Amino acid sequence: MLFYRQKVLLTLLEALGGNLLATDFQKHLFLFTKLCEKERSYDFVPYRFGCYSFQAVADKQKLTEKGYLKQASKWEIANPDLNYMNALNKDYKIKLSLYIGRFGRLRGKALIKYVYEKYPYFAINSEIANEYMDSEHLKKVDNARPTRRKKTMFSTIGYEGDSIEAYLNKLIENDIRLLVDVRKNPISRKYGFSKRTLSSLLGKMGIDYFHIPELGIQSSDRQELNTQSDYDKLFEKYEKTVLRDQQESLEKLFDLFTENRRIAITCYEKDPRQCHRSRVANAIESLAKNEVVTQNI
Repeated sequence: MLFYRQKVLLTLLEALGGNLLATDFQKHLFLFTKLCEKERSYDFVPYRFGCYSFQAVADKQKLTEKGYLKQASKWEIANPDLNYMNALNKDYKIKLSLYIGRFGRLRGKALIKYVYEKYPYFAINSEIANEYMDSEHLKKVDNARPTRRKKTMFSTIGYEGDSIEAYLNKLIENDIRLLVDVRKNPISRKYGFSKRTLSSLLGKMGIDYFHIPELGIQSSDRQELNTQSDYDKLFEKYEKTVLRDQQESLEKLFDLFTENRRIAITCYEKDPRQCHRSRVANAIESLAKNEVVTQNI
């Protein structure tokens, strides 16, 4: 069984000839999702050679293991006799046909140059931008680069509903330099959010990772949370027990904030009112005598 996004990936690759260099396919997948999808199959981050989807690469590995793709650094259909186009609905087929008609022949330098000039944010970390862009477009890349901010900021972020790339972009755009994981058990079925993978991907984006499990909540305590009142009661208990007993961990977190100036603490829930990280942020405000600016991103 394939995820729909994986069917989109295979069909796009098939329509592009079934055999592309890794950089070319990342660019085409980026353009297709940007131009042809309302709800994007994949999100992207600004990486070493421009727009890049970690999820797509993880899917490539899965599709290779299942025999859909060949084991290779490039992207190559394993069985060209199969017709992946039938896996998509009529609307997607029309969009894909239009996309191939407009962009299907773009490869290499022309493709990279087009994407960099149209979407300069995704070239901010590129190691090859100088080879493909003139001074005018390089200036646009510099203007798209999030500014290094002097103002200290203590942020909170949940990954519910986000792809790993959308999540990383929020951190990049807010100049977060350290992510502190306050989950008791930092594992997730969603790609990118288990401790080892999250730490690795953050490192690729120049963001440090630190885990303080002592500030987490036991999974067993999170059962039967149906209303905001249920959450409030849980977090009141959390403040009176965990936070009261974990002053050393809170002070460690405060020290990390002082050292790094712009940090974020993370857990799962999108709404900070339904996540214990909001109470951790309140505790840090108290340690800082309310002189800390906090935000949810």
